[in-house]
Amino acid sequence: MATTATDTRPLRRDAERNRGLLVAAARDAFAADGIEVSVEEIARRAGVGVATLYRRFPTKEELIDAVLEDAFAEICQAARDGLEVDDAWLGFSGFFERVFALQERNRCLKDVIASHRHGRRRLESARAELRPLVTELIARAQAQGTLRPDFTPEDVPLLFWSSGRVAQMTSDVAPELWRRYLGLLLDGLRASAATPLPHPPLTKAQLERVNSAGPR
Repeated sequence: MATTATDTRPLRRDAERNRGLLVAAARDAFAADGIEVSVEEIARRAGVGVATLYRRFPTKEELIDAVLEDAFAEICQAARDGLEVDDAWLGFSGFFERVFALQERNRCLKDVIASHRHGRRRLESARAELRPLVTELIARAQAQGTLRPDFTPEDVPLLFWSSGRVAQMTSDVAPELWRRYLGLLLDGLRASAATPLPHPPLTKAQLERVNSAGPR
């Protein structure tokens, strides 16, 4: 017997509803408890069975990628918004403030940035999309004379890594300390405060090697 549109429409709606429930539950679980939270816990939070989870997301990697889609889109949008600000320093610093805040409230993002065990496909795609935006943020601020001229796009991941570590170590004691840390970093990046640095930045090849190795 042929399946009619009326027969299949409720199934499609149910499947899409379950997918939305699972992505929302995973996003909340990852943000609160980190990326190692179990699929059983995610299914429980979503109010569906584990079998339903695996029908929608055959691997945890696919579920992580779905969750990260929104987070990485927010980072790229923060960069685009920064490029719209006439004062390039405000656009540059505002981008960092938004990304630091996102890292603080979303442990999943910090875990993925620090680890290469999960979300690799989406992470590489996000880097490819974000890199030219950040490069332009830097170039604009340097052209206006407000960002130190020796700062490079290869320095950016190091700031994210270090800020993630600071937030991780202090979140239970002083969850807003990252704002002080960011202020210190930004003061050190102002052209007016710059002094010669004792070491050059990483090359693109060196940064790729660090990214490939992951945390030690």
